[in-house]
Amino acid sequence: MDRDTFPERFMGVYIAAGTLFILGWGGIIVLLLYAVPTVDARWVFFLLGMAGLTGTAVPFVVFLSHRFGRRTVSGRVLMRRAIWVGAFGVTLAWLQLGRTLTWSIGLLLAALFVAIEWFVELRTRSLWDPNASHGK
Repeated sequence: MDRDTFPERFMGVYIAAGTLFILGWGGIIVLLLYAVPTVDARWVFFLLGMAGLTGTAVPFVVFLSHRFGRRTVSGRVLMRRAIWVGAFGVTLAWLQLGRTLTWSIGLLLAALFVAIEWFVELRTRSLWDPNASHGK
């Protein structure tokens, strides 16, 4: 991939990441400053945390995919991988809330999320159509 076209290719991904970042972390700040700790506020915290962590993870996921990836990936794949990071962080926060989070559970969850992404990638590769790339 040409280095000059790389940022323009993922401009939509970066706009989505910026929106998620601002809404997620800004919402958490507002929630912490003005909300009463109820069950509803807890679920809003998880929702905003998911958005904030996903928006924060996008630039790192784009960099790692560009630096270490064997082939070019689409913006959908990059967003999906960033959503996995957000889901992992929110799951850890939820487990910590109940005081059930341990190192072994955290590592097991990380391995589980990596395995799920690996299986999704395997399925995507198995659906490859050689005629679609040649325009036939």
